[in-house]
Amino acid sequence: MDRAGRILLLCLSFLCMAAAARGDADVPLLSGRVTDNAGILSAETVSRLTALLKQHEDSTSNQVAVLTIASLDGEVLESYSMRVAETWKLGRKEHDNGVLLLVVRDDRKVRIEVGRGLEGNLPDITCGLIIRKVIAPRFRDGDYDAGVNAGVDAILASLEGSYTPPAEDASTDIGTRLLAGGMFTVVVGLFTLIVLFNRGAQMWFLYLFLLPFWLVFPLAILGVGGGVIAFCCYALGVPFFRLWTSKTAGGKSVYSRFSAIPFFAGLSSGGSSSGGGSSWSSGGGSSSSSDGFSGGGGGFSGGGASGSW
Repeated sequence: MDRAGRILLLCLSFLCMAAAARGDADVPLLSGRVTDNAGILSAETVSRLTALLKQHEDSTSNQVAVLTIASLDGEVLESYSMRVAETWKLGRKEHDNGVLLLVVRDDRKVRIEVGRGLEGNLPDITCGLIIRKVIAPRFRDGDYDAGVNAGVDAILASLEGSYTPPAEDASTDIGTRLLAGGMFTVVVGLFTLIVLFNRGAQMWFLYLFLLPFWLVFPLAILGVGGGVIAFCCYALGVPFFRLWTSKTAGGKSVYSRFSAIPFFAGLSSGGSSSGGGSSWSSGGGSSSSSDGFSGGGGGFSGGGASGSW
């Protein structure tokens, strides 16, 4: 091997060593429905949850597991959670019906990871509410048992269709709507102006592209009534405006005056130029319960939510 080859090999060796030393947290062995590696749960809580989760699996085939760890060792929460879910393979292979509740004690982080088959029963927004309204307040009070118990109860209730999410604070809801409305107006409104004040035929493709945005965001911001009205105004108003400004003298006059404004003129010129198995993982850590529980080969795709306390 020549000198350049030896240098390249040495560099690759250093890169491999650096990758191996990243310090990602280990994925513990799955030996029970509750794995309390952080040591934050009482024996009574572990026993109660183990029995409750087994009963739920027996009646629904859904596999729900709880994992607590001390630290992520610098790893991203969502990345670690997916590694655990993919290693443990919670849920039946044919249904992908697994759920993981992950608690990281020292980093003060929580995540609910949801299998593909349960994302309709336990959507991201519900996971977020459970973390913010049910789990986090109890953790902030230092009561891990109450937080995990209440969180699991809420998860199971949602899977069974009996969970009623707590209402968000009115001030928070209004602030969120105003922020979303402002972002929608700036971003989608800008592209809508491009559609209105550009004669290019390619603008019809942009018009069609914006249709789902005009459907989803107004519904979330304004509610059903206001959302439907806003969508209809866009869906019907844009073709009418383009037809009016291109076929009638009054419309052409209005179009000419607005197109002469520098802002709209810039939009016009810019627009016209745009073209399974159930095997255990090999990891460290100790489990707080052992009840013959194993994953069934279920898959995950990143559904769920994260939070902190």
